[in-house]
Amino acid sequence: MSSQVVDVNITAPFDPFADAVTGDERGSEGLIHIRIQQRNGRKTLTTVQGIASQYDLKKIIRACKKSFACNGTVVEHPEYGEVIQFQGDQRNNICEFLTTNAIAKPAQLKVHGF
Repeated sequence: MSSQVVDVNITAPFDPFADAVTGDERGSEGLIHIRIQQRNGRKTLTTVQGIASQYDLKKIIRACKKSFACNGTVVEHPEYGEVIQFQGDQRNNICEFLTTNAIAKPAQLKVHGF
């Protein structure tokens, strides 16, 4: 019998923001990226990145927290700027909220995740 050696290349940890626009390109496409991140067990986070700077993110979070019955915060990401985080899977809720309040058109929303 011959022994085979398998070369396993382990890459860097998964980056959920890898396909987003970076640097000076931010906002040029006008896409809003809505992602879900698995925490531990059944816990998830929903992140929203790319909302235009003309909107007050704190007011958006306050309205979303009331209507979705979840917690949320603004996190400063070193590469992607201000990112909104919500507890739980709020992808559909945030899409509906952004379109009904005329913050974004459905074509501008890009939903990621399982």
